[in-house]
Amino acid sequence: MFFVDTIELEGLGNRSYLAGGESAAVAVDPPRDVDQVLAAAARRGVRISHVVETHVHNDYVTGGLELARITGARYLVPAGANVAFARVPVADGDTADIDPGSRVTLTAIATPGHTPHHTSYALHEAGRPVAVFTGGSLLIGTVGRPDLVEPRLTEPLARAQHASARRLASALPDETAVLPTHGFGSFCSSAQSEGERTTIGKEKSANTALTTDVETFVQDLLAGLEDVPAYYAHMGPVNAAGPAPLDLTPPARADADEIATRLAAGEWVVDLRNRVAFAEGHVAGSFNFEADGKLATYLAWLIPWGKPVTLLAESAEQLADAQRELVRVGIDRPAAAATGTPATWLPDGTAPASFPRSTFAGLAAERNADVVVLDVRRDSERADGWIEGSVHIPLHELRSRLGEVPLGTVWVHCAGGMRAAIAASLLDAAGRDVVAVDDGFDAATDAGLSLITG
Repeated sequence: MFFVDTIELEGLGNRSYLAGGESAAVAVDPPRDVDQVLAAAARRGVRISHVVETHVHNDYVTGGLELARITGARYLVPAGANVAFARVPVADGDTADIDPGSRVTLTAIATPGHTPHHTSYALHEAGRPVAVFTGGSLLIGTVGRPDLVEPRLTEPLARAQHASARRLASALPDETAVLPTHGFGSFCSSAQSEGERTTIGKEKSANTALTTDVETFVQDLLAGLEDVPAYYAHMGPVNAAGPAPLDLTPPARADADEIATRLAAGEWVVDLRNRVAFAEGHVAGSFNFEADGKLATYLAWLIPWGKPVTLLAESAEQLADAQRELVRVGIDRPAAAATGTPATWLPDGTAPASFPRSTFAGLAAERNADVVVLDVRRDSERADGWIEGSVHIPLHELRSRLGEVPLGTVWVHCAGGMRAAIAASLLDAAGRDVVAVDDGFDAATDAGLSLITG
């Protein structure tokens, strides 16, 4: 009897999988912190006989090479991928016996589109297809974006995505489970998935790659692509070279004087506490990236690559979880860290900084000529409607465009509050008077604010 276990990477919006039979299993697109995969195999009582990659990933650092080294598994990587390490090159139609005793096998299916070498893997039990690991090819209701490799390849890869999705749909039975890596919040997806599970049959009626002609599909796909997180530029090369083993030992501890010194040197000091606690009191000059938000995505996107970062956490557990999140995107070793509260992070006699939080109703009550409304949502969100007179600077552009924010008290909002909190901390550190709107954007209409729609 076969099994498939899903390993959620919520912070990155991805999934990895462990699948196999009674005694052996394959790990698909494993995260860098491979202890999760090893623990899943231990719970099942199976050995990992194979590790496979659907493609050279652009949004996270893979754990495939390290997992194969630890377990002695065969490491299957698409033959077309240009990598610098030894692996088993996989071509279209190649098969692998995952657990011969349970008659569980894997068949490679070339599905270019997300990358030129992208490969999906059909899982068979006794010769019957039961699932397909589609990586960044066929996702739930959408496909992986085709613009992460090279601009000249974007349109050809978009056309390849259409053909690859249709190949999977025609080659596999309707009841085959579709198990993608991307689509659960990852910016590797061309759109976000709706729902948690799907099959080939469901995708035939719901996926735009399978319901529209190629010209319409390509036109709509390319028109909907938004900016790529800046750190993506570093993930592919790291994965192609072969990532170093991760190091999750605790970082050096920083006292108040060292935190002040690092701030004065222009290093990043990141407060991991929730946005309410940060607004109420924090180290002046620090930035707020909530540990429970999309920490890895947004911190890696905004921080200048390679700049030292010091983490401030309310507990050792919060610090360890954040460190685990960050190694997944190549932020390997925090320069220093501290746990506790602002009272322990500031020199004696220094008061914490703070700024107010409010709602859209609060904004409506205070709206006047001295109030600047800053919208830090993405372009696609803004297109669905915005507050009349608001300034639009997407969060990922704010650090380099702070000088464009007009004078006055800045009321900053996003769609729900998390990104507004990050933006408020950037503005606060720059010396601006700021109010963080911690509210859902739907409340703007209820508050009586005038909205413009595109």
